[in-house]
Amino acid sequence: MTKTKRANALMYVVLIIVSVISVFPLYWMVISATNKSVDVSRGTMLPGTAFLDNFKSLFQLQPVQSAMINSFKYAIILTVCALVICSLAGYGFEIYHDKGKDMVMSILLLAMMVPFVATMIPLFRMFSSAKLLDSTIAVIFPTISTPFLIMMFRQSARSFPHDIIEAARIDGLNEIQIFFRMFIPTMRSTYAAAMTITFMNAWNNYLWPKVIIQSDANITMPMLVANLTEGYVTDYGVLMLAVLLCSLPTVIIFFLLQKSFAEGITGAVK
Repeated sequence: MTKTKRANALMYVVLIIVSVISVFPLYWMVISATNKSVDVSRGTMLPGTAFLDNFKSLFQLQPVQSAMINSFKYAIILTVCALVICSLAGYGFEIYHDKGKDMVMSILLLAMMVPFVATMIPLFRMFSSAKLLDSTIAVIFPTISTPFLIMMFRQSARSFPHDIIEAARIDGLNEIQIFFRMFIPTMRSTYAAAMTITFMNAWNNYLWPKVIIQSDANITMPMLVANLTEGYVTDYGVLMLAVLLCSLPTVIIFFLLQKSFAEGITGAVK
């Protein structure tokens, strides 16, 4: 065996080991959702027959349907608003570039270093004073615009040909029409990547909804999963089924948009 073949064989062995380690938690979650709690505790690695029992118990213990609807509502509204606002900001920072905007962008990037927990109490007091606790606005507003997405769209706007903008202006299009008719279709992969990131973050968000939501009717799926661990006895089969249901939407979104996601991320950092 030549040196090159040995190197390739070693590389494939390492990749297989890493792949197994990466996939194992997903496999364990799916298998555990089909087993009873006692079997999960014993470390059973084979599918069981308790899936339907776990499913019935989950829907009896927690408002799964309303939590799923709430999570979709918050995630979709936040994703749409964030894409529009952040893409407009990133487009404006780059197309109408000057030193003042560079300074503002630098301040926005510095804000990325401030942890959310440092601003959580002032945000809670602000929404409490505005009587917006336990509302959709309170859930989505703090993350409706992020410096990361603005930077991502700004980087993508650098590859947008300025000659096209000038030609469109000569043809009579205004700035809003140029943005919606020309920039958005051209940057589809960037929008797909941004949508994937925003939807996954919004769906998996737990801390802020836990603070701001005060009624069971408005809980999200991550909050529902956390509720299953707060009793004296935890049914691990039901818990794993809830984790599986909570994970499915983000997994589906990622696999549907993985190609565009990779292209968008690559384009954003060029």
